[in-house]
Amino acid sequence: FQLQAFGGGLVQLGGSLRLSCAVSGFTRGGYAIGWFRQYPGKEREGVSYISSGGATEYVDSVKGRFTISSDSAKNTVYLQMRGLQPEDTVTYYCAAKDGDRIYRDYWMWDYWGQGTLVTVSS
Repeated sequence: FQLQAFGGGLVQLGGSLRLSCAVSGFTRGGYAIGWFRQYPGKEREGVSYISSGGATEYVDSVKGRFTISSDSAKNTVYLQMRGLQPEDTVTYYCAAKDGDRIYRDYWMWDYWGQGTLVTVSS
């Protein structure tokens, strides 16, 4: 089971980026996907989640700016980020969890992709 996160880069203040999390090798039932970020010296924090049933959740700081979605045909989950702010500058990770439940705590997630760095320039 592998996750590959990509799509990060340099963007101007107020700009947009779309992160992608490509999932491969998952042959069991449904799974949930979460996007997390980790600031230096801080614990990894959840940003947005999507269950296998399509339910979504967002942390308050990104509500109205970020949108999570999935394309089952491509086995890819996206995080569309708009209105990017300097505080969004950080490495983002995607994670997967067997089943349909969403967990806000990073230690509950089973599989992780590599990070993709988002840098917002002012």
